[in-house]
Amino acid sequence: MATVPDLERRLAVSGHLAQLEESRQTPGSWTLFVDGTPQSHVELERPEWLGFEYVRRIGHAIDLVRPEGQAITAVHLGGGALTLPRYIVATRPGSRQQVVELESDLVDLVREHLPLPRGAQLRIRHGDAREVLAKLPAGLDGAVDLAVVDIFSGARTPAHVTSAEFYGLVVPRLAPAGIVAVNVADGAGLAFARSQASTLSYVFEHVAIAADPAMLKGRRFGNVVMYASNQPLPFDAMPRRLASDPAPAKLVEGDELRRFIAGAPVVTDATAVPSPPPARSVFLAKPGA
Repeated sequence: MATVPDLERRLAVSGHLAQLEESRQTPGSWTLFVDGTPQSHVELERPEWLGFEYVRRIGHAIDLVRPEGQAITAVHLGGGALTLPRYIVATRPGSRQQVVELESDLVDLVREHLPLPRGAQLRIRHGDAREVLAKLPAGLDGAVDLAVVDIFSGARTPAHVTSAEFYGLVVPRLAPAGIVAVNVADGAGLAFARSQASTLSYVFEHVAIAADPAMLKGRRFGNVVMYASNQPLPFDAMPRRLASDPAPAKLVEGDELRRFIAGAPVVTDATAVPSPPPARSVFLAKPGA
C-alpha cells in the first residue's frame, strides 16, 4: 500500500502507523488503515453510504433506534475516520454527538484531509474510552439513544473495554430505549465473540447479534456486531435489512442466541483479555465498492 507522507501519521500513544488512502477509481472515497489493517471507510460526497460490512450493520441500528430523520443523541467510543458520526449528520440532522478517541494524532490526520460536514454538532473528547465514559457530562445521563463501541488498538480490542464492569458504565448514560452497538472481531471457534455476547446478556435485558453465516459458524476471522438494550430492540425490519445488504447477514436473538453463547463465561475485569489478533493476511473489513 503506497501513501504519501502527508497522509500518514505515527500515533503518539500506541506507536501504530495510521494511513489514509484515496481510491484511484473513486475520487473522494477514502480508507483509513492502522498498521495495515483497514479501520474506516469514508465517502466524502456520500456520507450516507457505508462501505464496510460491519459498519452497515451498525448503521441499521442507527436507522431503527428512532423514527426516520429524527435527531438523536449518540456517543461513539472509538473515532476512526468518523464514518458513523458523518452518517448520523447526513441522515439525522440536528443530532448531538460525542466521540471519544484515544489518539489525538489520528483525529488531527482525519480532520485535516476528511473535513466534517458544516453544522455538525459533534464534540470530540480525547482519552481512554473507559476513563472518558465515566467522566462524560451529567447531562448525558439517561439521554443517549445510541452508544457505539468500536475500540481497537491496531487490530485488537483492549481487554479493559470488554468486561461487564465496562459495559455497566454505559447503562446510566442510555435513554430508556437506548441501544449499545458493539463491533467484535474474532476468528475460528468464536470464543471471544461468545463471551462478549454472554457479557452483554448479563448486563442488558435484550441482546441480538448480526454476522454473515460463515462467520457465525466460526469458519473465518471477521466481525460480529452486537446490539444490547434494556428494552426490546426495535428490530422488526432488521432481518430484511441484513439480508438485502451487499454482504448478507443474519440476525441472531432469543433461543438461537443462547445456543450461540453456549455457556460462555461472563467477562469481568479480572478475566478480560484482548480480542484475538487476525493473521497478517486478514483484513477486518473491506470496502463494499
